[in-house]
Amino acid sequence: MRIAHQMNSISTRLAIWYALAATITLACLFGAGYQMLERHLIHGLDLLSAAQFEQIKAHLHPEHDTVEPDRIEERIRSITEYAAVLFYIDIHSKQTGTVFRSNNLNGHSIPDIKGQHNYNVYVDTIGELRVTEFIIGNFDVNIATPLHGVRNVMEGYAEVGLALLGSMLVASLIIGFGLSRMALRPIRIISETANHIRSDNLAERIPVTDVVDEVSDLARMLNQMFDRLESSFNQIRRFAAEASHELKTPLTLVRLHAEKMLVDGGLSQAHEEAAHVQLEELARLDQIIEELLFLSRADASAITLDLKSMNPACFLQDFAQDACVLSEHHGVHFVHTHDGEGQVSFDDKRLRQVLLNLLTNALNASPPGTRVTLRSLLADGLWRLSIEDEGPGLPVEQHEHIFERFVRVNATAATYKGSGLGLAICRSIVGLHHGKIFAASPADEHGLHIVIEICAPDA
Repeated sequence: MRIAHQMNSISTRLAIWYALAATITLACLFGAGYQMLERHLIHGLDLLSAAQFEQIKAHLHPEHDTVEPDRIEERIRSITEYAAVLFYIDIHSKQTGTVFRSNNLNGHSIPDIKGQHNYNVYVDTIGELRVTEFIIGNFDVNIATPLHGVRNVMEGYAEVGLALLGSMLVASLIIGFGLSRMALRPIRIISETANHIRSDNLAERIPVTDVVDEVSDLARMLNQMFDRLESSFNQIRRFAAEASHELKTPLTLVRLHAEKMLVDGGLSQAHEEAAHVQLEELARLDQIIEELLFLSRADASAITLDLKSMNPACFLQDFAQDACVLSEHHGVHFVHTHDGEGQVSFDDKRLRQVLLNLLTNALNASPPGTRVTLRSLLADGLWRLSIEDEGPGLPVEQHEHIFERFVRVNATAATYKGSGLGLAICRSIVGLHHGKIFAASPADEHGLHIVIEICAPDA
């Protein structure tokens, strides 16, 4: 999966494209160079053949038009023997046929291609030859030179070219990857910064360089978007805080009037029951407002913790006494365990609030006669708490969803009176401790585990 992701990354693709472009360009240059070099070498052979012809012509001059075939043999045999290593010579005419053939042809004739004065042929026992045809009067003079030297040079050129292409591919991949990493470094900075910005640090911005280019324009555009998001978040937080604060006074007045009506008496039984229902709902609404105020202050980082270095074992022992009473009321058995020695810095009141909230949720989800377990482990610089119930549990896809605000899973208003803010408050408190809280399913997929992890350097 990681390799596939790396192959799909822009830097890897840019490096591959760069390497292919550089290698293909070099291959085209080598191909063009191959053709030019081969043409140049063959042209050199043609020039040598022309020089040899001039020497033959000089030996036949000035009577070449009337010279007898045996006189041709007499005049040029000696010079062809000196050049036998390099030149193959064949002289013939239409009337008399072949009148001269160099000894190195071994009795073979040089093939004549009509209409061609420079061409390549293959002769048995000799190999590939480059032939140039000249005319002296009524005689056709074919002078050929071997091509094996040219072919050897071109094979060496091809081998060197292939080796350089392979080296170019490897080197361009390395260079291309390095260049792409350098070119995309601002993008990575933007991505890391944007990923780091959350609702609790919306004031942070992406650094923008003085260079005016597409990357800096992207950074400025994202910063403008974060400005709008920060403004919207601040407005929502102010609205929640101010609305919660403003609602407390009228709710208090309504509650006082209802209590006064109950104290004064004179109400029918139906009206008295309605007044009690009003007071219960007002108390529930007041609790929701308090929770909203807490979350608003937590979002605004306006809550300070009273951190104390404590022994978790003592803290959990005190909490277990209240937890046992609550569990007995629900017909559920509560047990707790703690392993490890050391001190942890935490706000005992806030963390107690978290554990009570989690315990309440576990008790509401647990059938009578089952067990709720609080496990505590202090080791390796980490304090890990886990509250485990034996209820129906939750699907994995809902584990993260339950920590959102006003989320109540598998609960109705008739069976559960919670506000749906408890776990959101737990996450805020644990976050203030620089810890994390998450849900997990046990191995047998029966029940639910809520896990809290808090750093404990002194453990």
